[in-house]
Amino acid sequence: MTSDGLPGARRLDRLDRRPLGSGDEWVDGDQGRFWGAFGAAGLLVATAPGHVLLQLRAPWSHFGGTWGLPGGARKQGESAERAALREAHEEAGVPVEGVRIVGESLFDVGYWSYTTVLGIAPEPFEPVISDAESDDLAWIAIPDVAQRSLHPGFRASWPGLRPRIEAALDESR
Repeated sequence: MTSDGLPGARRLDRLDRRPLGSGDEWVDGDQGRFWGAFGAAGLLVATAPGHVLLQLRAPWSHFGGTWGLPGGARKQGESAERAALREAHEEAGVPVEGVRIVGESLFDVGYWSYTTVLGIAPEPFEPVISDAESDDLAWIAIPDVAQRSLHPGFRASWPGLRPRIEAALDESR
């Protein structure tokens, strides 16, 4: 348990890198280089009393050493919601049946897109570091998120995401 009374992360004994899937490749264009041939998605999951689950990205990964959302490349034909839930389960042990989806936020550069899926977990759960992409997972108090060293894309989107996830938390109480 953390000082906030939320479950701390548990690390599996063996952390493997997952095999590449149908969308696991770089996409290059005039706005930069992005991961995911069919786009990408991540899960911003919150729980009472006002915490969100963040992932410390492994040093070898793109923008390693920064905090962001569990997520990753979408598979061909996969919805953003399904991709975000799948990736969050694979990377952080998020119990997908225990998350209520409350919205989405889309970042689209034309040739690539990232969807942040917003969800509420009615009960805090123990995050599980279950693959090599995570160095840590933690429930972070919403007011403290911006104080972390954030993934640049998440840092840019947080000011718009914060009021939405706070409103969803308030509605769920």
